[in-house]
Amino acid sequence: MSAWRAFDWQLVHAGPQSPALHMALDEVITDEVAAGRRAPTLRVWEWASPAVVIGRFQSLRNEVDPDGAARHGIEVVRRITGGGAMFIEPGNTITYSLSAPESLVAGMSFEQSYAFMDAWVLEALRTLGIEAWYQPLNDIASKAGKIAGAAQMRRGKAVLHHVTMAYDIDADKMLQVLRIGREKLSDKATQSANKRVDPLRSQTGLARAEVIARMIDTFREAHGLSDAAVRPDELARAEALVLEKFATRAWTAVVP
Repeated sequence: MSAWRAFDWQLVHAGPQSPALHMALDEVITDEVAAGRRAPTLRVWEWASPAVVIGRFQSLRNEVDPDGAARHGIEVVRRITGGGAMFIEPGNTITYSLSAPESLVAGMSFEQSYAFMDAWVLEALRTLGIEAWYQPLNDIASKAGKIAGAAQMRRGKAVLHHVTMAYDIDADKMLQVLRIGREKLSDKATQSANKRVDPLRSQTGLARAEVIARMIDTFREAHGLSDAAVRPDELARAEALVLEKFATRAWTAVVP
């Protein structure tokens, strides 16, 4: 039996939710898995609104142009994992989290655990005709460019691993909101941004929902997966965390 099959995996795939609530749900669900009150969970996110998600240790002012974010109505939130900034638009992004007991990755380095926890996604992409690979430390790439970025943390007796994939991308808008090497890109900004990230839409020709369905089917076939939902008590705790933490300036600007 594979390490994955030692657990009864559950799928949570709910309707669109706010960026701050997604940050809170990652914390709550992972803590529930760590405490043994929830089975290991694959959560596929649906976004209610556009966002920039910055890593736990990133500087807010270094990553985000506040004028650009305000102009485009883009909320800025900070997650509990490290890694880089992600530009999110609801129809253009595929995001998922894995919350699992730490024993799943026991004895692995961070690099090994990233590759291990992304392997099923690479298989899903292969079935869609994309030859993709894990690119240390936290990217999924193909010959056409970067497809996704991952972030991970060990929290209590659990591991949280999440991935944001580019289904499509508005590079012009992204460059107005993120400060990603803007001084280096100059007049070729959009071209350079498109080169860095090559969306799944262009590589597969499939609808976003079809890509997600293939990913879920691949996980289910490889590791087992039953349908589930966020419990009312979990949702209540997450909504409280939004007010206390994830929607506050104190948290978002904890690294100014």
